[in-house]
Amino acid sequence: MYARIAGTGSYLPERILGNRELETMVDTTDEWIRERTGIERRHIAAETQTTADLAEQAARRAMEAAGVTAADIDFIVVGTTTPDVVFPNVGCLLQERLGIRGCPAFSVEAACSGFMYALSIAERFIATGRVACALVIGAETLSRIVDWSDRSTCVLFGDGAGAVVLKPSSEPGIIACQLGADGHYQDLLYHPYGPSRCPGPVFGDQEGHFIHMKGNEVFKVAVKTLEGIAEKMLVDNGVDAAELDWLIPHQANLRIIQATAKRLRMPMERVVLTLQDHGNTSAASIPMALDAAVRDGRVQRGELLLLEGFGGGFTWGACLLRF
Repeated sequence: MYARIAGTGSYLPERILGNRELETMVDTTDEWIRERTGIERRHIAAETQTTADLAEQAARRAMEAAGVTAADIDFIVVGTTTPDVVFPNVGCLLQERLGIRGCPAFSVEAACSGFMYALSIAERFIATGRVACALVIGAETLSRIVDWSDRSTCVLFGDGAGAVVLKPSSEPGIIACQLGADGHYQDLLYHPYGPSRCPGPVFGDQEGHFIHMKGNEVFKVAVKTLEGIAEKMLVDNGVDAAELDWLIPHQANLRIIQATAKRLRMPMERVVLTLQDHGNTSAASIPMALDAAVRDGRVQRGELLLLEGFGGGFTWGACLLRF
């Protein structure tokens, strides 16, 4: 038994923050941002929108594409670093909104690799026959934890959500998933506070309640790790890079993506890019990129895809699948 993607969906908030507007907020330029990251614009959630709001829209679109209803869903897992509240988790909040009761619903915290971790978990439940229809989401409102006076980080991140519906199949499907982590690098990309590390009386009131990143160091480890996991995935499954139809990477930085594609000897024409329009949406970036490529006709049924992500922790994950 295999798990196969039956439908995809995504959602972006209406507000668009372009590089030119950022020039009026911090000491940066459109040219600098494009050259260093490849990002041109990002979407920002409205003050009243939460991660669960974005996740709900993406989930409904994926369910519609898969031709399933709330009654069909028997497993929900959400990858996110920016939950609405500490608990209930975003999976439970989403479950209630969709009118689903009783099935497992939970969130996975693995930063930008959150969707890859969530997808791997759901795939195992499908493959073992314990679940018949899984809803897997990556959703973030990173704008809430970005320091908009820090030009090294505020130009990178955006908000959004992406989702897939998994169903059983006698044919691949998801061929393999690989996950990894190394907490040794935790000080290179992190958010300093949480409920159990909170010096003030109110979570969020502390100075420095933002994403902190050492960009050059993160870049070096990310490139090496993503190249390694991509090659290992192909070797372990007896697949040559030339057989891949599409590489769908985490949309963090164009230079990282280009380095991975070069290592795999894949032309950029076979790499799905959305970061120019979305920025880095963390756990949402891979499912959003997948949905964009499915809906515009680039990704077709039967094609071989390699998905890969890398995030704070550090965490990483890859998935080889036949769409």
